[in-house]
Amino acid sequence: MIPNTSCYWLKNVRVPVCVLKNRDAAIANSANNDGMAVVDVKIASEIIEQIVVSGSVESGNIATVDLQGRQIWPCFVDVHTHLDKGHIWERSPNLNGTFEQALTATFKDEETWTTEDIYRRMEFGLKCSYVHGTKAIRTHLDSAGRLTDLNWDVFKTLRKEWENRLILQAVSLATLDYYLTPEGEKLVDKIAESGGILGGVAYMNPELDQQIERVFQIAKDRKLNLDFHVDENGEVESICLQKIAEAALKHQFEGQIVCGHCCSLAVQPDDVVQHTLNIVKSAGIGVVSLPMCNLYLQDRQYDQSQSPKTPHWRGTTLVHELKQTGVPVAFASDNCRDPFYGFGDHDGLEVFKMAVRICHLDRPFEDWLCTVTKTPADLMGLPDVGRIGVGLPADFIVFKGRYLSEILSRQESERLVIRNGILITESLPDYTELDSLI
Repeated sequence: MIPNTSCYWLKNVRVPVCVLKNRDAAIANSANNDGMAVVDVKIASEIIEQIVVSGSVESGNIATVDLQGRQIWPCFVDVHTHLDKGHIWERSPNLNGTFEQALTATFKDEETWTTEDIYRRMEFGLKCSYVHGTKAIRTHLDSAGRLTDLNWDVFKTLRKEWENRLILQAVSLATLDYYLTPEGEKLVDKIAESGGILGGVAYMNPELDQQIERVFQIAKDRKLNLDFHVDENGEVESICLQKIAEAALKHQFEGQIVCGHCCSLAVQPDDVVQHTLNIVKSAGIGVVSLPMCNLYLQDRQYDQSQSPKTPHWRGTTLVHELKQTGVPVAFASDNCRDPFYGFGDHDGLEVFKMAVRICHLDRPFEDWLCTVTKTPADLMGLPDVGRIGVGLPADFIVFKGRYLSEILSRQESERLVIRNGILITESLPDYTELDSLI
């Protein structure tokens, strides 16, 4: 379908107006109720050279393909993953589905990790992401004890090997108290040397204020961005997001701050919620919701005989309220086939589909598509990624579906991924590649 030439037109294409860079008024005004405009796109020498209202420009002698109204999206941006944990489910399952059991199973599995084991599982995740249409990934790396060197060294190797296909970023993952120790200081050196992001798990404890203070001091001194795991629970009293926002304002922090999960916000009183939303907006914090993992883990309930009970809430944070307040909201894949989430395939479309259904993002769809493309790219400091525009690399996904209802209803396993104007030919890796690790 895609011409094997450096210059061609894609005619009669539906594109989400919300992801167009420097869109003109004629295209914006032609959008339908789902925010899709019908356009023609010219690709030349790996770059998008023109985007015009469909039928307004003659293609001349240039190769042309009529996509008959199919949609094209920019490549996905996955801003919160755990590639180092990925694909250990078969050897370390979470038998009761709780967060506590996920921690126990993961800690035990980590005792066996080697450079080869981490490399092969992380590479498997990268292969899946690339074939599904992802362009940029931020992964959290467990970063305490021996795992610091293991995980970060493997990450740096893969970042170099994949630099022409995927943009990779890494975040340290340790409890915040770790940064008060000599080992924490060594970790900070590793992060800075690796061009990483300072991150950690914030949880309510008597020393939390001191821990947050120290992390902000380090980030300012080293000029590091911040990325936290925050309030991944259903506890009303868990207000780590609020405390981080207060610290950001106190320190007048100029770097980018991202907070993932923020689940407890959904169960807190309205006055607490409104105060938190306001200061999060003032602090310029971006929030990442992980709909698949949090639906899986949160509100797991058992009766006295340890029989499972139906959950009462969906586990996700207040994405509508955050977005309405002006807080950047993104969705991401989080864990994949590990004790924290036993499923997943590193697919941005699956993430978006689940987010739409769990969080009621449909009718109107508005610009929610930005949450897996443009917005996470901005949070990662990638202003030309996650969007489609004249002068940008011809990186996008061609779906078979013409309308969002079609794309969100089928697997779209026949999607075409275009990178630098060329159709990629790789296939999803077979699970047998990991058999020797199980």
